[in-house]
Amino acid sequence: MLEASAFWVEEPGVGALRRQPVPDPGDGEVLVRTVYSGVSRGTESTVFGGRVPESQRDRMRAPFQEGDFPGPVKYGYLSVGVVEQGPPDLVGRTVFALFPHQSAFVVPASAVVPVPEGVPPRRAVLAGAVETAVNILWDAAPLVGDRITVIGAGMVGCCVARLAQGIPGVEVTLVDIEPSRQRIADDLGVRFSEPEAAPRERDLVVNTSGSQAGLRLALETVVTEGAIIEASWYGDREVTLPLGEDFHARRLTIRSSQVGTVPPARRDRRSTADRLTLALELLHDAAFDRLLTGESSWRALPDVLARLSTGSADELCHTIDWRDA
Repeated sequence: MLEASAFWVEEPGVGALRRQPVPDPGDGEVLVRTVYSGVSRGTESTVFGGRVPESQRDRMRAPFQEGDFPGPVKYGYLSVGVVEQGPPDLVGRTVFALFPHQSAFVVPASAVVPVPEGVPPRRAVLAGAVETAVNILWDAAPLVGDRITVIGAGMVGCCVARLAQGIPGVEVTLVDIEPSRQRIADDLGVRFSEPEAAPRERDLVVNTSGSQAGLRLALETVVTEGAIIEASWYGDREVTLPLGEDFHARRLTIRSSQVGTVPPARRDRRSTADRLTLALELLHDAAFDRLLTGESSWRALPDVLARLSTGSADELCHTIDWRDA
């Protein structure tokens, strides 16, 4: 039986590589040899630090997670590999799967989506972030000519900004506390601002910052009767908002967006598989390579997660190279 290397959070703040058996694929299953995986920094840092609230532990389970929060747990959902065994139409194909960090794995064939020709495998790990951005924009429903602010120039925020700027007449401003994100915004073709200079009277504000300050800024900068899409996840942190000021008088709306469910307006005609396929097609855009800011060998995964969880690394998507595993 094949053995694979897999990354586990043994306990909050402690990661390790384990060897574990991989079964032979059965009918309707595929054996995938991983090429790259990606670290979803915000969510995986929350998991690594043991900050998943008890009330949300069932909801936060990844599709092929093993173990339970706070640990030991095998978690992750950005994996790209090559099908070595399975249905003939998939063997040899590069595919994306919502699987944790592991060198090889077996899943149902329906759980993998082929990566389109022309999309490099490393860029394809962004499919999860682009899929989340698609869902956010489906929830937000921006209109031609809208003035849009995206607060938080992380992986998801940058994906939202890049997709939104393709709508005719739309003006997109990416807001972040790090001045260095100006260069990323330039490469994505959108404007940039630090919070204190963020433009006001915005038709739509999307908060992906994961911070209380970001959501407060959204309330301050959206137009009267405007909508704020809250795409952050705060784990076990509480958020305090100034709802006693002009929130009611301005008739503002805060609406959450979460990738686990297709928005109601499209739920009857678009599946989660359709949404992921669309995300992979959108990754033909080479501008997304700007979000791939770091790479490490799979052997370094315990140290990489420890470093990323401290917030000390100025990175968007850190990829893990499994090609010699």
